[in-house]
Amino acid sequence: MTISVVTHVFQGRLWDGIIAQFALGLILIPTVYVVYNEVVRRNARIPALKGPSGLPLIGNLHQIRTNAAEQYRRWAKSYGGVYQIQLGNIPIVVVNTAAAAKTIFGQNAQSLSSRPEFYTFHKVLSDTAGTTIGTSPYSDSLKRRRKGAASALNRPSVQTYVSHLDVETRDFCKELLTYGQAGTVAVDPMPMIQRLSLSLALTLNWGVRMDSQDDKLFHEITHVEEEVSRFRSTTGNLQDYIPLLRLNPFNVGSAKAREMRDRRDVYLKALNQGLDERMANGTHKPCIQANVIMDKENKLSHEELTSISLTMLSGGLDTITTLVAWSIAMLVQRPDIQKTALTAIQEYFGTEAPLCDPLDDQKCTYIVALVRECLRYYTVLRLALPRASVKDITYDGILIPKGTVVFLNAWACNMDSEVWEDPETFRPERWIEQPDAPMFTYGLGYRMCAGSLLANRELYLIFIRLINSFELVKCDEIDHHPLTGNSDPTSLVAMPHRYLAKFIPRNEKALRESIQNFVAVE
Repeated sequence: MTISVVTHVFQGRLWDGIIAQFALGLILIPTVYVVYNEVVRRNARIPALKGPSGLPLIGNLHQIRTNAAEQYRRWAKSYGGVYQIQLGNIPIVVVNTAAAAKTIFGQNAQSLSSRPEFYTFHKVLSDTAGTTIGTSPYSDSLKRRRKGAASALNRPSVQTYVSHLDVETRDFCKELLTYGQAGTVAVDPMPMIQRLSLSLALTLNWGVRMDSQDDKLFHEITHVEEEVSRFRSTTGNLQDYIPLLRLNPFNVGSAKAREMRDRRDVYLKALNQGLDERMANGTHKPCIQANVIMDKENKLSHEELTSISLTMLSGGLDTITTLVAWSIAMLVQRPDIQKTALTAIQEYFGTEAPLCDPLDDQKCTYIVALVRECLRYYTVLRLALPRASVKDITYDGILIPKGTVVFLNAWACNMDSEVWEDPETFRPERWIEQPDAPMFTYGLGYRMCAGSLLANRELYLIFIRLINSFELVKCDEIDHHPLTGNSDPTSLVAMPHRYLAKFIPRNEKALRESIQNFVAVE
């Protein structure tokens, strides 16, 4: 009996000891990890470069989850135009002024020629089809792709795409007239804007049109590409900076990224196979993809061709869709700008033809200024796609080591008070007064957007035809301020909330006749 009691007591104490050690371990192990990680995080910081302090494990992530570019702009007032933050343990150099941007990116073009790799976008979402040119790290493959894209997007090549721009902008006006019932019904312009952007991207890249927003492929591509754009966010995917989160078996972010990847693979394969068949049959239309394939000097692989395709698709949808959506939201509340623009258009083109000459290469000065002001004020990528340094660089006596991630805060640079006296004001005339002023919407230096010439030409034709054909009338209370009106402040691409507007034909009879008798330019 005594032995039994002693044994029971001993076993009880043993279990108590095991439980106590287990509980102690639960406390000590995370504590040791946090302390060790904090040492690692502090040692990773760039010496002598100022910046806001962060929290253990997450750094400054909790402070920049929404409207990151604006938060970076505010911090610049305290820490200067160039400072460092930490996302997780990763030090990031943030460039916030026009002067600093020109110095860092202009004088170190080759040193800042690469992109960092992020787990969610590069390892999960892009695992099969690869990345766009803009998101790819520097490599020989990237150089080949950039060369192929550059030859397809230079000024002479853009001129050959005018017939496509002509057709798609005509159909844009036609849809606004039809769905809006000649201005008697308020409509959401977003589907028309998306169809315009998508059809331009498909026509230019694969030689096929998206002539109806009722097409199932229209809804699939616009939905998937919108989701893909979210995964490109430099702040929206916490697992990019906190590796422990990747171990979560119920990781919703990774699961959704894989779903979008698989869905995108389906339509990319169909588009590429369709072009291959048309080229084999000799029935294809001139397009970027076909031009690159037939350029014997490029010798691009299938994966590299797909990268160029993705670049055209995502770039067109991001830039054109976003910029036009914001611009219409602004124009419906600024009849004064509409009036000034209309006067400028009609002085240049006359009053008889609502669909202005598509061959005009941005000769109407005020419309060029209006496009540029929209690009500045509604910066599409508030944070330009990040760079990764491939060599050490020095700024203001401070060494920024090889492998550092650098953010160009395009939003802050476009709103720089050292460049503009009134950066917060939407005022197209500034670009007539200072035509050579810098703009950072397309990035800067070696990795700036290769499609800027094409985008500017597209936007110019959209604006002159839209404003010359319709009076844009407000129907909703639309917040068109680029910060407070942003529908998703965590996304890489800033998009306004959906809204309704009326598009009243300025001369309905002339517009219908122009659409009906339309013949695309050669």
